[in-house]
Amino acid sequence: MSKFRFKEDFVWGVATSSYQIEGAAHEDGRGESIWDTFCRVPGKVVKGESGDVACDHYHRFEEDLDLMAELGVNAYRFSIAWPRVQPDGRGAFNEKGIAFYERLVDGLLKRGIQPFATLYHWDLPQALQAEQNGWESRDTAYRFADYARKIGAVLGDRVASIATHNEPWCTAWLGNATGYFAPGNADLKKAAHVAHHLLLSHGLAVQALRADGVKAPLGIVLNQSPAHGATDAPEDLAAASLEYAKFVRWYMDPIFKGEYPDEALQWYGANGPQEVIREGDFDIIGTPLDFLGINYYTRIFASACGEKRPPDVHGFTDMDWEIYPEGLTELLTKLNAEYELPPIFITENGCASKDVLENGRVQDTERIRFYDLHLAALSEAAQKGVDVAGYFAWSLLDNFEWASGYDKRFGMVYVDYETQRRTLKDSAHWYSEVIAEHAGAEASR
Repeated sequence: MSKFRFKEDFVWGVATSSYQIEGAAHEDGRGESIWDTFCRVPGKVVKGESGDVACDHYHRFEEDLDLMAELGVNAYRFSIAWPRVQPDGRGAFNEKGIAFYERLVDGLLKRGIQPFATLYHWDLPQALQAEQNGWESRDTAYRFADYARKIGAVLGDRVASIATHNEPWCTAWLGNATGYFAPGNADLKKAAHVAHHLLLSHGLAVQALRADGVKAPLGIVLNQSPAHGATDAPEDLAAASLEYAKFVRWYMDPIFKGEYPDEALQWYGANGPQEVIREGDFDIIGTPLDFLGINYYTRIFASACGEKRPPDVHGFTDMDWEIYPEGLTELLTKLNAEYELPPIFITENGCASKDVLENGRVQDTERIRFYDLHLAALSEAAQKGVDVAGYFAWSLLDNFEWASGYDKRFGMVYVDYETQRRTLKDSAHWYSEVIAEHAGAEASR
């Protein structure tokens, strides 16, 4: 087991998201989400699967909380399903849906686990998509702020933090530029407008929660990667710089610098967000944060001649993503030098592997190695002056992996989808030992 060096109050957690684990898609007043609709479109999801049942967490959350307690984590990052608590995304709230999250939060607190809530992990109420084209509409940003205020009023005194959005790049780009994710649009201008409204909604929600006196720390979660050229040729380095501007700076610069990066704006051209930007928007988007969540999985490998496969140094995950832990240190130190940052949480980090349950055991040595390498990289960033506040392994449970259906397993806990039986993988036992050793050492300093 490697030794990692973090500050005394370092948070050791696991993470999930609502649509990927909850199931109960048609129970207790939950409204339809854009992912419910998208999953019914032929060819969009592997085997036509959906989150209708998923891990049945809605009914089994007490069992899952017990698993977290067994692991010894001191934090759990989860997302709230907007259509479960407000079925149409506007108007009446669903008390049964709200009550579920109250039970979840209270159950976490009872077990000594800090609840880290995320307001939006891609499951927009379908009614907003159908009635006003979802995030293309500026009005959706204001509806999101209303929803945030309700959650703040109900849970703001009990959660350890509230993040507005998870990975707005995925919502904007995969959902609206490529059509790979819900709602399935393939329109670059739509994607740019969606990205701006997501950022606006983030700022509006933070302002609304603060105005209501919510004391929980507030932030946002962004997926980020360093970008490398396939070669040192100027055109490849330029391609990498552009990819970094579109992927990282497109969200960081508005939040921390009050502008979009010129490099990316020039690339968008007439398809950019200019026509939906209003006076004062960047003041709202740049509302100061209490923390920044970063999800890290791999690096961007860019080539002007078409993307090429990077050299096989540490291998590839079952998603065919390169394992590149060095990129986490590089990314965090670069961000720390370029922006005035609040404390950082690694809110997702993990890998899919071809896990097999044999004789009651899953020997996922690849995942253990992945976590070990990335925690070492995170520790190095902390030693270089980055204010690293915590780490959330993705994911607690095997779950619905979006367009990949149930073919990809990211969990520390193996889920038999036929029986819903949970089995701790070797990585879960390893992580538990890491937490026990390091949390004890941190507490004794």
